[in-house]
Amino acid sequence: MSNVVAQLADGRGPVTIVCFGDSITGLYYHTGGRRAWCDMLGIGLNKVYPTTHFEMVNAGESGETTFNALKRIRTDVLAKRPRLVVVMFGMNDVARVSPSDYHKNLVRIVEQCRTVGAVVILCTPNPIYPQDLNRPVGRLAEFADIVRQVGAECHVLIADCYRRLDAIRAESGSGWMALMSETVHPNMRGHIVIAEEVTRAVTGRRITLRDVPPLFPSIPHTLTLLSKHLPMRVLAMTPYDCLIERTLLEIDADARVEVIPWRVAGKSLAEIEEEGNRRNWLSLRPISPNEKPDLVIVAVPSSATAPTPELYYRSYTGILNSCFSFAGFKWDVIAILPSVRDGNQTSAQMANEELALTATKGHDMGWIERPGGDSNPGHDIVFKWLRSQAGSARNSVLRK
Repeated sequence: MSNVVAQLADGRGPVTIVCFGDSITGLYYHTGGRRAWCDMLGIGLNKVYPTTHFEMVNAGESGETTFNALKRIRTDVLAKRPRLVVVMFGMNDVARVSPSDYHKNLVRIVEQCRTVGAVVILCTPNPIYPQDLNRPVGRLAEFADIVRQVGAECHVLIADCYRRLDAIRAESGSGWMALMSETVHPNMRGHIVIAEEVTRAVTGRRITLRDVPPLFPSIPHTLTLLSKHLPMRVLAMTPYDCLIERTLLEIDADARVEVIPWRVAGKSLAEIEEEGNRRNWLSLRPISPNEKPDLVIVAVPSSATAPTPELYYRSYTGILNSCFSFAGFKWDVIAILPSVRDGNQTSAQMANEELALTATKGHDMGWIERPGGDSNPGHDIVFKWLRSQAGSARNSVLRK
């Protein structure tokens, strides 16, 4: 490892780093589809080595085990001639691969990476909710131990994500819950913790990535369509289905907007979540052009509640998850918090608003909230937010 650290420290490069794993590594809905821990690792390494150029390659594929990894390692990893390969498999192996085969496959992955001179770091998988019957908690802990064993046998450094996240869970159940997108996948906050742990394994230094802001602008796809005067389809929860076209036309008189209403009035949070899941955007089937949205507006009303704070957080997160494309970034999603529509909230509604904001910040996405002391109508708050996004995009074009 010392030769890689020396290269990182003296600024030589570029340094190619491949992050090799399953859906917890790849770009999927649970982080918002724009960035994952691979990108955050690049930011973390640049904090430690600001003069080095890193080429980050995300080689994460959903549903894969170490058997699948070995079938594609030559094209997806070795062909990139990486200086460093960060390996994170195990979540699917737990359900489909024996412990002995998992051990053998990890050893083979390390050996093959070394044939091109790459240094390897192995990551333990993250802990999950105990409700997943295909991945018993005890078996997942056993597979984390196997990663540590392979690290010791092959003299490979370990980024012990399981231990780090499990320590957070032991300290604060709600704190750990806020790192999860659903029962298996961490959200962007969880990915940040993973990236911090990998950065520590590479550099020996602990850094924080909690200060990394969401990507801006938040709605690049929508802004591109506006700038080119192309038609767009907006799926909007009521009452913003009645407001969004007028708002976009106020920003650009040539906007061509088709609005599909998502009627949520009088529904519980669980009912809204179920309806989102029925839309089936998280399935792997191709989405035809007449189904694909360009912008989705999540505007859960204050009246939509859940029996407990945990169920509220998990259902609200589930609603957000149902609105992203399954893999990658294919359309924009923004959340409009309940207070934008109704500034006079009860204490219970304010508590739910905090949970909604926590869930939203777990994704790489934009959100609109009512600023403290702002008594303007909700339309004005939404218009101001959208105008700031559009203005930023235009200024960016002018600077180029």
